Amino acid sequence: MTAGAGAPAWMREAERSHLPILRLMVWLSLRLGRGATRWLVAGIALYFTLFSPRSRAASRAYLHQVGAATGWRATFRHFFAFASTIHDRIYLLNGRFDLFNIEVHGTEALHATLSSQPGLLLMGGHLGSFEVLRSVGRGHAQLPVAMLMYADNARKINTILETINPSASADIIPLGQIRSMLEARDRLEQGTLVGMLADRGLGGDSTRITDFLGRPAAFPLGPWRVAAMLRRPVFFMTGLYLGGNRYRIHLEPLADFSAVERGERENAIAAAVDRYADRLAHFCRIAPNNWFNFFDFWQS
Repeated sequence: MTAGAGAPAWMREAERSHLPILRLMVWLSLRLGRGATRWLVAGIALYFTLFSPRSRAASRAYLHQVGAATGWRATFRHFFAFASTIHDRIYLLNGRFDLFNIEVHGTEALHATLSSQPGLLLMGGHLGSFEVLRSVGRGHAQLPVAMLMYADNARKINTILETINPSASADIIPLGQIRSMLEARDRLEQGTLVGMLADRGLGGDSTRITDFLGRPAAFPLGPWRVAAMLRRPVFFMTGLYLGGNRYRIHLEPLADFSAVERGERENAIAAAVDRYADRLAHFCRIAPNNWFNFFDFWQS
């Protein structure tokens, strides 16, 4: 189901996937292994390179903005990185960490923050793989991770991935429900890390215009108002895909709303959004093919 005309661009994009094909890909991936089914990933990337003109144009516009090559090969590599992270979710959800070389940076600062109070918020974006962070958290009892997310735009993929590991859905807190904030608060009190992706709004959300890769872009304020309401420290997060079987997780202190008074919230939120956009741009420049917003992100 596609969103209405008033919805943001990413919600108006129909989910281009078919359940039988997804089930076949999962079955082949689990039976034949990651290495033997990488050709499927390349085929999917080639399909989108050839037959998805809007996504292809968005890829080229972003790659140009970040200062990377913009030809057909560059676009293919961009789609291939995205397809690779989706493919790897199959194995990460199965706990097959042995298949990957995963570096984690920033856990010292994270544990130091957690030592003073339980739970904190992780702010990421559609940059790299959140699944690699969530899966590593599931594999280490000291870092349980839950996700506040709008799941409807990838309902088919999430349905298939739930069949791989049904317990994974317990780590999802759906946005847009009355109980969402209460559940997030309870998870934080239990010491869980609660993540949000803060680069896309749901439509009708207030935004802040700030510089992103040299051009003004609108970032939603909703995630930051949630952080201010929950009064928790916020870390920036990203799980960069570096090619092959390599991932690198970065965790950085970003903001702390635990002691911000009500009258100071808007200024604190504005500063946090600016800082977030700066760090997002920083990691886009480090690993350009990890940006997975295939629409005009800078549209007015």
